Amino acid sequence: MNYPEGHNLLEGKTVVVTAAAGTGIGSATARRCLEEGASVVISDHHERRLAETLDALKGEHDGRVAALTCDVTDEEQVQALVLGAANTFGRIDVMINNAGLGGTKSVLDMTDDEWARVLDVTLNGTFRCTRAALKQMVEQGDGGAIVNNASVVGWRAQRGQAHYAAAKAGVMAFTRCAAMDAAEYGIRINAVAPSLAAHPFLAKVTSEELLTELAEREAFGRAAQPWEVANVMVFLASDLASYMTGEVVSVSSQHP
Repeated sequence: MNYPEGHNLLEGKTVVVTAAAGTGIGSATARRCLEEGASVVISDHHERRLAETLDALKGEHDGRVAALTCDVTDEEQVQALVLGAANTFGRIDVMINNAGLGGTKSVLDMTDDEWARVLDVTLNGTFRCTRAALKQMVEQGDGGAIVNNASVVGWRAQRGQAHYAAAKAGVMAFTRCAAMDAAEYGIRINAVAPSLAAHPFLAKVTSEELLTELAEREAFGRAAQPWEVANVMVFLASDLASYMTGEVVSVSSQHP
């Protein structure tokens, strides 16, 4: 697998990426968007990691990247993110909703708070950010694209993932319905559904045994690199996907 060269697929566009700090799918997506010519606002609730990510991206793309902290469970912060991004670069063309919260817990042991927290970040956060971005894009009056991060567990059963799977299935259904609401404004809303992407944070919330088992289920025998998922997000954000809306694209080599 070779890291792709940029082809200016997002040249002249402004992209906002949530949960973009660190080394996961969000930061990989921000980097790929910059490499495709976009101006990018990265966001995260973790201020230190966000600052570190901004510094790393600025080293290669100074002047086209900015950072704003945001907790997607807080409506005021979501509104401030969208307004701040539009003020920084003049507009928002693409919103990439990457923020999500997982973990492994049996339904028998799961508390109401654990259930609610995963749904609030993963599903409600996607709703809040989509709603805010849509209002900004409608006001601009010339279309736009929203890309949500779902997961194959929204389709497939996995032990200990009831809260996360319910949230991601909700993201899929929300994507399809919101796309119908946005179509009359020329705004496209799609989602990706990755199976397994390798990054350090995943190892903190998932056992090594489970990660090995999940990787062995993949046809390639390995997890995806975060940039491999980001490539599909870039495609959905770009004009190459101009006739796609309400779709959930599986980014997976997993077999039954």
